[in-house]
Amino acid sequence: MTSTAEIRTCPHCGKKNRVPAAAPGTPRCGNCHEPLPWIANATDETFNEIAEQATIPVVVDFWATWCGPCRMISPELEKLAAERAGKVKLVKVDVDRSPALAARFTIKAVPTLMVLDKGKIIAQKAGAAPIHVLRQWFDEAISKRQSEAHDGR
Repeated sequence: MTSTAEIRTCPHCGKKNRVPAAAPGTPRCGNCHEPLPWIANATDETFNEIAEQATIPVVVDFWATWCGPCRMISPELEKLAAERAGKVKLVKVDVDRSPALAARFTIKAVPTLMVLDKGKIIAQKAGAAPIHVLRQWFDEAISKRQSEAHDGR
């Protein structure tokens, strides 16, 4: 398991928690036990463990430090991760530092977003968008996945 972790403040009680980049289940506050936003950075070396082995859906943000729209969408994605705490993991991939992942997923523009479910791409979109569009895009992807699972596909 990867040893990287981020310190996250619980939005419910304000206590600080160490949230690992990869772990079974979902992170919860050690104080109030509410779900915590799960946001992690991944690289060519850690993507499989952090994103593809996650047990909940993952929104992958392929971004670059020089990209203005990437900087604009980042807080919106963090809001989505906070609103859907326990139901989604946000994984950020800097394409300049992870060229193998950018090539593997044929990233031609940044930001590019993907929703992964058990390592499988279930939705993809390029470009920045406001939070209400991101919510709808994510919810539709998850809803489609659930209906397909229900239908036995």
